Amino acid sequence: MSNILQLRESKNGLTFDIQVTPHASSAQVVGMQEGILKIKVTAVPVDGAANDACINLLAKTFTLKKSQIKIFAGTKSRKKTILVKDISLAELEIKIRRSQCLIT
Repeated sequence: MSNILQLRESKNGLTFDIQVTPHASSAQVVGMQEGILKIKVTAVPVDGAANDACINLLAKTFTLKKSQIKIFAGTKSRKKTILVKDISLAELEIKIRRSQCLIT
């Protein structure tokens, strides 16, 4: 079990995976498991509400603009790949460290 977030570089930006628990009692980053960031959101998975809540939580947690974050894959799944645009790998690593998440 790895507690290190696996960041990947692509031609579109930086990507990493999340595991989402929708309809939770509170929105929060829960931790890391096998290189995947685990989060909970209060929204239900209807009409993209949980996806929007994921983007809002990640933007707030990592002090990014919502427009920088996109669900790249897995819009209808609990496991999603997140794309972060307009930021360098080093800058994102710093933001993640400041939020108490671990990276590699």
